[in-house]
Amino acid sequence: MFLGDPVTVLLAVALCLIVANTLYRQKRDSYKNFPPGPKPLPIIGNIHNINLKRPYLTYLELWKKYGPIFSVQIGSQKMVVLCGYETVKDALVNYAEEFSERPVIPIFLDAVKEYGVIFSHGENWKVMRRFTLSTLRDFGMGRRTIEDRINEECDFLVEQFKSFKGEPFDNTMIMNAAVANIIVSIVLGHRFDYQDPIFLRLMSLINENIRLMGSPTVMLYNVFPSVMRWLPGNHQTVGKNAAENRRFIRETFTKHRDKLDVNDQRNLIDAYLVRQQEKNGNAVYFHDDNLTVLVSNLFAAGMETTSTSVRWGLLLMMKYPEIQKNVQNEIEKVIGQSRPQTEHRKSMPYTDAVIHEIQRFGNIIPMNLPHATAQDVTFRGYFLPKGTYVIPLLTSVLYDQTRFEKPKEFYPQHFLDSEGNFVKNEAFLPFSAGKRSCAGENLAKMELFLFFTSLLQNFTFQAPPGEELDLTPAIGITTPPLPHNICALPRT
Repeated sequence: MFLGDPVTVLLAVALCLIVANTLYRQKRDSYKNFPPGPKPLPIIGNIHNINLKRPYLTYLELWKKYGPIFSVQIGSQKMVVLCGYETVKDALVNYAEEFSERPVIPIFLDAVKEYGVIFSHGENWKVMRRFTLSTLRDFGMGRRTIEDRINEECDFLVEQFKSFKGEPFDNTMIMNAAVANIIVSIVLGHRFDYQDPIFLRLMSLINENIRLMGSPTVMLYNVFPSVMRWLPGNHQTVGKNAAENRRFIRETFTKHRDKLDVNDQRNLIDAYLVRQQEKNGNAVYFHDDNLTVLVSNLFAAGMETTSTSVRWGLLLMMKYPEIQKNVQNEIEKVIGQSRPQTEHRKSMPYTDAVIHEIQRFGNIIPMNLPHATAQDVTFRGYFLPKGTYVIPLLTSVLYDQTRFEKPKEFYPQHFLDSEGNFVKNEAFLPFSAGKRSCAGENLAKMELFLFFTSLLQNFTFQAPPGEELDLTPAIGITTPPLPHNICALPRT
């Protein structure tokens, strides 16, 4: 076989070595003045240092050693962790554009292909986020129309709780269904019965994926995808669940397309399909794949975090019955037997403080969703190249001891002054901050207040006899309470 002139071969080899060395030096130089962190091992990086089930606990410890900005390496992926209110706010608010990207994460790349709004990038993300915010407003987010829908759903929820007649039950799927029905009414234009088998299947797929995506197996898949994709494990289940979810959504909006009336847009899918038909510069982004993932994003985000917050709230009311009684006294004083309205909130400082403390203590998304630098940036003396994987650690903000007197305790006084008036705390950032903050924040706040006050207006919550109340969070991307039963005793 002809290999060519030896001199030519040597020159080619030398050229390859020079190029490789140059690329290595460029990569090495790009990490000069990079935040400090534990020394990584070859291949695995710092995996051996990290609590794979609850990595945020490891990061809190590393914060004490390395300060509010440090780095870790998972496999070959370098990550920067930001800790504490001052640092996280500085990055996400004062450097909002620089920290506005998402990293490419294999498990999410497989599931959503960088479409939708949560894990999309660049102009696609900007177009989808603008559409989402404007359409949510158009269909009632933050207005009386959506408040009426939430209160109607509260009525269904109260009746469902009453059906157990004070006997113990698990409220996970019921709360998921009630909260999901609000976003479903915006996206699809109707609600589901709590026992609808399709609805139950969709919620179970989302719940399972949220749990599995926080598992050690999925973390290993994200680190070594080319190897792990050939092995069995949770990452395979995540892919199957995501595919089933996408199939249902495609079938749903296909039906909407058949009945579309441009002059009578009934819901978010209709609004999207109308935009799909427009001829303008953004029309290229309004394709079916983006719609499929956007609906999936909204369904999951609109269900999981709010329902989990309410479930934490009921568990904490059982754990602290004196706080529950104080909330009920305020409900009786301000609302009485009337239907709760968001305007009542400003006259209910104690209840408002309790809801804020539920969100803070519950710490629903401890790791935040990961960010990435959209461009090279020098932040607080450290150089972060474009594309740096960044974890703005929400746990470190919500449990920042310089901002909260008793961060590890459930303490509503964090949001009350000495005279019992509600006071804001700047470190209350459960919805994150900046350009990637939660698009449904206003809707979630309304839902939390109305669901929580409606339930405590109608029931007193107690633990089943002999059952211990464990406040340890479950494992996953979000951290709901561990499985438990509740007793909802009707109030007379």
